[in-house]
Amino acid sequence: MALHGLGKVTIGVPNVEETIAYYTDFGLDHRGDGRFATRDGGEQLRIVHSPMRRLAELTVAADDRDDIAAITRRLQKLGVPVEHDGDSLRATELITGTTVRVAVRDRITVDPVPPATLYNGPGRIDRWGRAPFLTRTEPVRPRKLGHAVLGSTDLETTMKFFTEGIGFKVSDYMGDRAAFLRCSVEHHNVLVMAAPVDFLHHTSWQVDDIDEVGRGAQAMLEDNPERHIWGLGRHHAGANFFWYLKDPAGNFSEYYSDMDTIPQDELWSPEVLHGLQGLYAWGPPPPPSFLHPDDLAALMTGAHSVKGG
Repeated sequence: MALHGLGKVTIGVPNVEETIAYYTDFGLDHRGDGRFATRDGGEQLRIVHSPMRRLAELTVAADDRDDIAAITRRLQKLGVPVEHDGDSLRATELITGTTVRVAVRDRITVDPVPPATLYNGPGRIDRWGRAPFLTRTEPVRPRKLGHAVLGSTDLETTMKFFTEGIGFKVSDYMGDRAAFLRCSVEHHNVLVMAAPVDFLHHTSWQVDDIDEVGRGAQAMLEDNPERHIWGLGRHHAGANFFWYLKDPAGNFSEYYSDMDTIPQDELWSPEVLHGLQGLYAWGPPPPPSFLHPDDLAALMTGAHSVKGG
């Protein structure tokens, strides 16, 4: 695949300083001016001011200029205006209003988790002595940006933009209400779901393993229990472990690990999952606020609504 993942998200919020403090606590490296880096992906998040919370820009990583040229042609064929400068392009997904930038970027190299972090199982010993997670005292720091989830008032049109225009592939469907889309070997990098308003549901950040999912969430909740949304659990679609938290602007952020990979298309066939089947295989049931965020009505009317902001 010429595309190889998400490069960056730019999130607009009304309460910039509070949100910067949140993502600093979340484990991202704040490099000033609302710009954050992950351990392996470099700068992958920017927080900017906006009257309402929204996904201002989504950057998709491509290999070379030929990929940029091919995507430009596909978008123009769909009638989507494109700003093109050789090494990158910008186009606006007209339903959600999200600016998608496709840019030539180096592929992210992630060092494999050392053997010392492997898990023992029945009849199988992968490590000896005490479990090494007991010695982890450093704060959890996400490895990279994994995916973003968008609500769209016109699911079919938004999907067409990402698949026929940008070049994403469909991994699985949630009935006729959502689709998991990938632009890398991971199960999904964008999920588009039908919604009564166009909005950013959450961003997701990869950590090493289930212990880092739990440690990260525990640290985030220790002095701020109101940040909790949903977890610990394991998804069905994608199979990743998860824990969801909420930033001060109302966006959800997810720690995840152990997601399905799809290195070859012929080894994977999309499934149609129904009801809550695609949401989780085990864990607590999703709260109503996860399925329908508390500020949806405010987003629909354009009213300013930031709890504590």
